[in-house]
Amino acid sequence: MNKITIGFGLVLVVYGIIGYTVTGSISPTALIPSGFGLLLIIFGLMALKESLRKHAMHGAVLVGILGVIGSIDGVWKSIQMMMGTEFERSTALHMKAGMSVICLIFVVLCVNSFIQVRKNKV
Repeated sequence: MNKITIGFGLVLVVYGIIGYTVTGSISPTALIPSGFGLLLIIFGLMALKESLRKHAMHGAVLVGILGVIGSIDGVWKSIQMMMGTEFERSTALHMKAGMSVICLIFVVLCVNSFIQVRKNKV
């Protein structure tokens, strides 16, 4: 799971950089997905060491959960936009929704991995 964590971290870093450049933003908030991605990469690298794996992966899933919580409103607003509601900075809202989806997929994979590890210990 550590390599998957690093992979998701890289995806979020690239996603944040793309969002920053596509929106032509001068605001560093457009790079928030990259910050979450860097944290996932750090936890993924820590998890390569067996003695740190458990704590690092729990830290990584916490970052994923915070990413979902912090960006979930982007999903709702994106749905509203598809139904005709207009918002300022629509690209930013779609980027926020994308971050939420990426983080949610990561969290689901982590929870599944934790369950599998638990089952294999018995």
